Amino acid sequence: MSEEGRHASAISEHDKAVLGRIFNPETPYFDDERGEEGTFATSCNNQCLNENVSIHEEEAKSLEVDAVKEAENGNLSSAIEILGRAIDLAPSRASGYNNRAQALRLKGDTKGAMEDLNMAIDFCSSGNEGICQAHIQRGMLRRLEGDDAGALADFQKASNLGSEFARQMTVMLNPYAAMCNQMLCEVIGKLISGDE
Repeated sequence: MSEEGRHASAISEHDKAVLGRIFNPETPYFDDERGEEGTFATSCNNQCLNENVSIHEEEAKSLEVDAVKEAENGNLSSAIEILGRAIDLAPSRASGYNNRAQALRLKGDTKGAMEDLNMAIDFCSSGNEGICQAHIQRGMLRRLEGDDAGALADFQKASNLGSEFARQMTVMLNPYAAMCNQMLCEVIGKLISGDE
């Protein structure tokens, strides 16, 4: 059995749901805690959804759905290959790059994921879908690599496109907000302890 085949059974239903949310951020999901339909934390407003649909793009979308199924079953190599075909069919469609970046990241190829996110952002700058999600993903990768300034810049751009998650990350990474939070904690600590 291949290495991927052995890991396929290790993916839980929760993991599959997380993958679904990552690969399809604009799709509504069912919020079990609230018992109602919700929206993803990383979803963006309609500025991210402008898309010209062509026959190739429809086929590319279909391939992306197949790739997500492969990823959910733990077949990341197959998912990456299918997403490559989707990108070949519709090279200006940003979601193919976003999805492949996520699959590459899950496989441990951060450099390849970053290259795909850069491509998605370049294509999205002219109004294609996916710029918001690409900035969020790239911001998360930059943060993992210790590039907080780069991550902050990406989260600010995604925040301007309407992502509430990116807004929260912007506040969290803002050095002035962090300094204010630290000072506030010190003042509250002194009040609690009775020091002046």
